[in-house]
Amino acid sequence: MEESLIIYGKENCPHTRRAREAHPGHIFMDVQSSLTAMQSMLELSGGVRRVPVLAQRTDKGEQLISVGYNKGS
Repeated sequence: MEESLIIYGKENCPHTRRAREAHPGHIFMDVQSSLTAMQSMLELSGGVRRVPVLAQRTDKGEQLISVGYNKGS
């Protein structure tokens, strides 16, 4: 399986927008329009309701990279 970056966030969130712009080719999961996306995000983030959540999808599943986004960090 090819690795891919998943960004869980909200369509109108400025932090989500910056994360999406910084990572072309990502998979976007809108947590406001998809209960499944929200549940996956909460599982990855340990229940933290802060967006965006960045995760890496590998052959071993999804692994958390970061919660929140601030100028590329």
